[in-house]
Amino acid sequence: MASSLNFGTLDLNLLRVFDVVMAERNLTRAAARLSITQPAVSNALRRLKQAVGEDLLTRSSGGVRPTPRAEALWPEIRAALGHLRAALAPGEFNPQTDATTFRLAMADATAALFMPPLVSHIEDNRALANLRVLPLTTRDPRALLERGDADLAVGYFPETVATLLSQGVDSPLRHARLHDSEYVCVMRQGHPLASGTLTLQDYCDAHHLLVSFSGKAHGLVDQALVALNRKRRVVLTVNQYFTAGRVVANSNLLTVLPAYFVAATGYREQVVTRPLPFELASLHVAMLWHVRHDRSSEHHWLRARLLQAAAQHGA
Repeated sequence: MASSLNFGTLDLNLLRVFDVVMAERNLTRAAARLSITQPAVSNALRRLKQAVGEDLLTRSSGGVRPTPRAEALWPEIRAALGHLRAALAPGEFNPQTDATTFRLAMADATAALFMPPLVSHIEDNRALANLRVLPLTTRDPRALLERGDADLAVGYFPETVATLLSQGVDSPLRHARLHDSEYVCVMRQGHPLASGTLTLQDYCDAHHLLVSFSGKAHGLVDQALVALNRKRRVVLTVNQYFTAGRVVANSNLLTVLPAYFVAATGYREQVVTRPLPFELASLHVAMLWHVRHDRSSEHHWLRARLLQAAAQHGA
């Protein structure tokens, strides 16, 4: 049976160690981030276990794995630490003197567009910020942000944003639009359909490549075609824009991509784009973050840099 916790005697530094270990899931990386030794991290976790009265982390092949109790505690501890940090150190973030690490969840094409200007800003301004890009394979990043697995998520989240808007000020997440983009049909240079008007019949008769981050066999285009009593034959489904660009540039497959991201495939010179022969809603790329970061000056700095990066691409 777990012992009762005496909060009055609890060393709050243990909670900070716990927060970083939960984020890294690895004692060596956590120690480096905290600028202490790995034995010191292990000792802190041992003391926290004694204070809580039960195991919070167990060893795994790649580092450590949280127990259900740790998973339940972490969001509350992380939020509390954030509020304490904002209250006790409300000064403005100085990127030249304040070292910090940001974890951003985004798809490959989004990273290809946003990371170069972000890195350039960091280098040009001698900022001490480190960026970790995490793979994004979902249209609903709420769990990532609520658990603290990522500080910010960037992508196309139509249903999630609609839910946040319906929740209003009670929503635990915040969002800001970065850019809008129309969808276009993409094919190789010299494709039989590369010149002239692309008709709906020609489009449906062709073979297609589908980009699906979730792995689903149907996407927005298929939904739009169903409404027109049409369908297409998807020969290949991939989950990266880079792969899509490579395949389409070297085959007769058609694909549909946001015009904004065609350059991110790396094959802009080998492909051509055509307007779609049917209506498809525009893509709205947004950044999402947890409300606990609202008063964080370093998070304000990061969001401002992302808005700046989006503007550089003519968003």
